[in-house]
This record gives sequence, C-alpha cells and structure tokens, in this order.
Amino acid sequence: MQDRYLEITFRKGKPLAGYLYLAREVGARSLRSEATGKGLVVDLGPEGRPIGIEITAPSRITLADINELLQKYGLPPLSIEELAPLQAA
Repeated sequence: MQDRYLEITFRKGKPLAGYLYLAREVGARSLRSEATGKGLVVDLGPEGRPIGIEITAPSRITLADINELLQKYGLPPLSIEELAPLQAA
C-alpha cells in the first residue's frame, strides 16, 4: 500500500475510533503496539516501522498530536485535509 488514509468507526452516530493507515509493504502486519498516552496507539510492523495509528479518543486528538507522533518516526506530517473526516465527525 503506497498511500495513507484515515478510517473512522462510528457508533450511534458518534466517532468511536479512527485508524490512520500508513504506507507499508504489501502484507505487512503489526508485530507490536505502543500506546502514547494521548489516545494514540502506534502499530509497528517489521523492523519497528509504523504501519498504522489507532485513534482511541477521536474527540481529544489534534493535528499537532498526530504530527508529533509522525515526526518521531521520521514520517511526513498529516495535512489538515487528511484529518478533515475526523474533525467533521
């Protein structure tokens, strides 16, 4: 998978959780997860590379929170447009 994208799960019309799929090798699976304490959980694949970010508290997450985490792993920042589905929810 080459492009990243955001998926949101709703329950009773409210966002329950989100998942930011990151670019990764085809077939890559999560080998372990790391909680950040900010309502974000990073799923790590082979060689410790992030393959996705679970958003467990969508109403409390900001663009800055996600971009801080992406920066930690040397990944490009998320644009406001990419986060728009979560903010609209």
